[in-house]
Amino acid sequence: MKELKFEKKGFFKRISTMFEVDFRRMFTTPLFYIFLASAFMIPVLILVMTSSFGDATTIDPVTGVEKEMEMFTNVWQIIGSTLSDQNGAGMSMDMTTMCNINLLFFIAPILICINISEDFRSGYAKNLFTYRAKKVDYVISKIFLGFVCATYMLVVFFIGAMIGGAIAKLPFDLGSATAISVLMCMLSKVFLMLVFISIVVVMSVIAKEKLWMSILLFMATGMLLFMMIPSLTPLDATVINVVLCLVGGVLFSIGLGAVSNTLLTKRNIL
Repeated sequence: MKELKFEKKGFFKRISTMFEVDFRRMFTTPLFYIFLASAFMIPVLILVMTSSFGDATTIDPVTGVEKEMEMFTNVWQIIGSTLSDQNGAGMSMDMTTMCNINLLFFIAPILICINISEDFRSGYAKNLFTYRAKKVDYVISKIFLGFVCATYMLVVFFIGAMIGGAIAKLPFDLGSATAISVLMCMLSKVFLMLVFISIVVVMSVIAKEKLWMSILLFMATGMLLFMMIPSLTPLDATVINVVLCLVGGVLFSIGLGAVSNTLLTKRNIL
């Protein structure tokens, strides 16, 4: 009679299986495509609607003085601003500063919030940890899944910005930036997204099935880093910006990933 032998899966075999499961579940849900559609429509609507305001004015709630409303005068403003523009504007909180691609640093991670919350609410996480995957595999998979989904959304937002700018007939003049620097800007944003995805995974593991709590915890923590995004990913970015964001993203992923793994190991997953 032959002796039964159970195959012991190595790390790469386990993690590839975890990736396959997570990506299949994400890419077959309508929610992912709703987020993608939103990432496309946001820049189109913002650029088209603001360009129709003309010479609109608004009243400053503090001073009561009437002033001209800040609007987009160039397509690239919705992607970012150069370092010289940021230094000149200081810490201004106008439309072009707040309503741009950096909104995705708070929108894209919500997709992972929902995903992890559903894992705990449905009992999928309990079944997964009991019979199949290790917790470290789960954390790595969620960070990578969030990173890929966020990258898709950044690319789709960029496409929407180009189409929205063309519809609104805004200029595409790069000014002091170049096509290469715009590419570096987008790469910097992609790698910096790892920081926010790592944060949202920690907060989601803490909140487990409580989706509202994971979103609030992430928003409160992410707001502390929001003002750093423009200076780390300017429109006139260089290789240095890309490297800084990549290193920062990897370090946050490793550090906060270890925290997430510890929380899953030490706490009751029920």
